[in-house]
Amino acid sequence: MPTLTVISATAVPDHLRGALTRWMLEVTPELYVGTVSARVRNELWSAVAASIGDGMAVLVHPSDSEQGFTLHTAGSRRRRLIDFDGLSLIAFHQQGKETANRL
Repeated sequence: MPTLTVISATAVPDHLRGALTRWMLEVTPELYVGTVSARVRNELWSAVAASIGDGMAVLVHPSDSEQGFTLHTAGSRRRRLIDFDGLSLIAFHQQGKETANRL
């Protein structure tokens, strides 16, 4: 069953932006929203992760988690997903520091 999917893709190659707009609507620059099946969502995310280059991307889609959605990130060395008591959070790593700040 198709579900609402959101992808934020910053500084990605043009061919990747083109691939995303085949399935999703670019509502603002670098923000894509669409209702796609899980198979299409997974294929799009694989394409994003494989060709992200120096860019960064975040995928958000509904799930049966406590928050009601699942997060995925690709391409960012400064951000990583952490599980905090069953909640998905994005930790921001500051250069020169060993620890990440909590949101």
